[in-house]
This record gives sequence, structure tokens and C-alpha cells, in this order.
Amino acid sequence: MTTKLFESSSRGKADFGWLKANFSFSFGNYFNPERIQFGMLRVLNDDTITGGTGFGTHPHANMEIITIPLEGGLKHKDSMGNEGVIRFGEVQVMSAGTGVEHSEMNTSPTEEAKTLQLWVFPDKEEVTPRYEQKSFDIENQINTFVNIVAPKDTANSKALWVYQKTYFYLGIFEKNTVTTYSVKIPKNGVYLFLIEGEIEVNNQVLKARDAMGITDFDQFEIKMNSQSKILLVEVPMNHH
Repeated sequence: MTTKLFESSSRGKADFGWLKANFSFSFGNYFNPERIQFGMLRVLNDDTITGGTGFGTHPHANMEIITIPLEGGLKHKDSMGNEGVIRFGEVQVMSAGTGVEHSEMNTSPTEEAKTLQLWVFPDKEEVTPRYEQKSFDIENQINTFVNIVAPKDTANSKALWVYQKTYFYLGIFEKNTVTTYSVKIPKNGVYLFLIEGEIEVNNQVLKARDAMGITDFDQFEIKMNSQSKILLVEVPMNHH
């Protein structure tokens, strides 16, 4: 097993006044040749959006876009005619495919909204754009990883699907619990992002907003030093 720790302070940053962003990978004006992507995971943006503001209408193409609200609500509107609000426990996926335009606005005029947005390279390009959102009862499923995103045509999956052999899990774990993660597809890697708390993986401590890239493994253990909220992304490591 190979692990690499990415401390939260080492991320790229931007402050646009209305938006405070942290970039795990090169994005916008932030470019770091050593942080382009993790396998098929291309973007992990940790955004704080001021009340009454948001991302105006903008285009995307040939990318699987996953939005995970952490606090507050995000209102989505797109060129396919979809409109809706998502909050923590709800997740949204968009296959941009041949092209789509959307806007994402903070639903509150005053409170901040905090969201994670991830982009994954698709394994199929120029698809018809699609959008889906779903509620997952994360807070009532403690000490387990809830599968929120899975590959298309995954049998019996309650997760949202995307055009890639990727699995996303979100979990809230109590202090002093230990969980084991087993790789779903051999040779895939895991990008583990600690949203809140403190955990140990491979004898290394991760604090809030730290991340770890984990490759060449069948399974690994996560030990919770405090109550923790974890996002785990399993992706193919062959680069785009």
C-alpha cells in the first residue's frame, strides 16, 4: 500500500470576496504541476459561498460533476430545464457530455453555504447531458460508508451513477471506531478527504480538510480519533 498525505494548508486558494475556494487540484488561476489530478479525479473544490451570491450560468462539457453540500443550501438551474435545491445529505450529479450550462446559487440571502464539488473524467465522451439529485440519509447511518456515487449499470445500487468506474462514499463515524475499506475494482486508488474530525490511516494522522491518496491496496483501516465526517473517492488510476 502506498499513501501520500495532502495537508489542507497545501491546497490552492482563492478569495473572490463572495467566494472563498480551496483547490485540491490545479483549477482556475491555481496551477501546480504536481497537483493536476489523482487518477480520473480532476477537481475537488472546497467552496464557501457568501449569502445572496453564487456561480452564474457557465458551460461544462465531457466531465462528470458531483456536488456535495456541507452546510446551507445550493440552488441549481440548468439548460436542461432542471431546477432544485440541495443540502447536506443530498448529492447532485451532472454528466456534462456534449455540453450543458448551469448556475449554482446560495439559497440563503444571508448565511454562508459550504459545498464540495468534484469533477471526474468520464469513460465515455459526447454523451447526452443528464442531471440527477438524490437524498441519502447520512446522519441516520452512523459508522458506515454510504455509497453516494457508483459506476453506470452497478447492480442493486441505490447510488447516483456516472460514466466512470468510480465509487463515492460519505460517512459520519463516532470517536474510537475503526472501519475497513476494501477496494471495489482492483488497481483503483482512493482519494480520502476528511471533512471534519481527526483520523489515522497507515499510522498517519489526518485533521480536518486533510486528504490522502492511497494506491496499491486491497483494503486499509481508518481509525477515528474523534467524531469524523469522511468523503472517500475510489477512482481508476490510469491517467486521462
